[in-house]
Amino acid sequence: MDLNKVDTICRKYSDKPEQLIGILQDVQKEYNYLPREAIERVSKDLDVPLSRIYAVATFFRAFSLNPRGKNHVCVCMGTACHVRGAPNVLSEMERDLGIKAGETDKDLNFTLETVNCVGACALGPVAVVNGEYHGKLTTQKVGELTKKMKG
Repeated sequence: MDLNKVDTICRKYSDKPEQLIGILQDVQKEYNYLPREAIERVSKDLDVPLSRIYAVATFFRAFSLNPRGKNHVCVCMGTACHVRGAPNVLSEMERDLGIKAGETDKDLNFTLETVNCVGACALGPVAVVNGEYHGKLTTQKVGELTKKMKG
């Protein structure tokens, strides 16, 4: 693992500990998760205890300590989405991708997660795929979406 990238990210933020969240976001963007080695380097570069970094990384759901797939899928399970069929959408997504919510496939192609709300209630049920919102999903639309993701 090239940890020089971590050093560059920390320098971009002038090695300021108060920029920890931004630094972790950039590190995760680089590696698609927060590898242990990268966290240790951030700790060293910023002179911040590992415990503080792990506290931040585990508090915010946006961070992942485990490798994520290149396609990150979040299915909203908030109330508006739930009553409009989100559980069926999630089941179909799990079937199509071959993984359960909270898992990443062995080839690191897909990570499937659920969230409590994505703030797009009028479009429910909603899934966010690699940052792109897909609303008014049905089980049929899930099949089209997963087929498109698989290329």
